[in-house]
Amino acid sequence: MPHRPEVNLLLVEDNQLDVKIFRRALNSAGLDHPIQVAGNGVEALAALRGEGDDPPVERPNVVLLDINMPRMNGLEFLRELRADPELRNQVVFVLSTSDAEHDRERVYEYNVAGYLLKCSAGEDFVDTVRMLGKYMEKVRLPLH
Repeated sequence: MPHRPEVNLLLVEDNQLDVKIFRRALNSAGLDHPIQVAGNGVEALAALRGEGDDPPVERPNVVLLDINMPRMNGLEFLRELRADPELRNQVVFVLSTSDAEHDRERVYEYNVAGYLLKCSAGEDFVDTVRMLGKYMEKVRLPLH
């Protein structure tokens, strides 16, 4: 079996409690993927582009994106990401507390891989994270 590159995660989330819940869910799901956290879309784009003090997020990676954030929200981030020739093929899952149809419709216009609800911090959310783990295990992600 050929070597599979490590999948690095970029969690774009402004709520520190949600960051902790996601990290716990990763641990509970038995996933040990490297994870970098950005507090908004501006920080996330800088991380992906290698701007600022931190090195760029190693690719391939999966972006887990909240849509309701200050400074640059998830929709603004998606618009900018898809307009960037170096980043437009980036795999993005939206993690949101909103189950509003208009939110789902708007993000799918930017070709997200999925829209997942994060409203439950218990076993349901761990199951969601396990599903993401299976996705990353089975799907061949872009290498650059």
